[in-house]
Amino acid sequence: MTSEVVFAKEHQGYKDIVHGGMVGMLLDEIMVNVAWFEGTPVVTGELTVRLKKAVKVGERVFLEGWIEREEARVVYGRAEARNALGEVLASASASCVKIKPAKPLSGA
Repeated sequence: MTSEVVFAKEHQGYKDIVHGGMVGMLLDEIMVNVAWFEGTPVVTGELTVRLKKAVKVGERVFLEGWIEREEARVVYGRAEARNALGEVLASASASCVKIKPAKPLSGA
């Protein structure tokens, strides 16, 4: 699964540099969404993020997430954020726990 984003000033942690937590959040989301898209509802149990290069405010960032393997109760995902030159800005791995999706609330 792929996506792209351009972070705004509101996402900076240091002048003109995106807060690493924002980058980690999107890497987490893309990994979880891959599993849901493939029909396996999960929530993140453990997340590891490596910030390799500063992500600049206003820079187009390309995200990619995929499933590495699946076990009975856990899905293992990986994700990367790259710049327009293809350089890895950040990478992540996650152990995602399989869940039963919640039933919609009546009247909602």
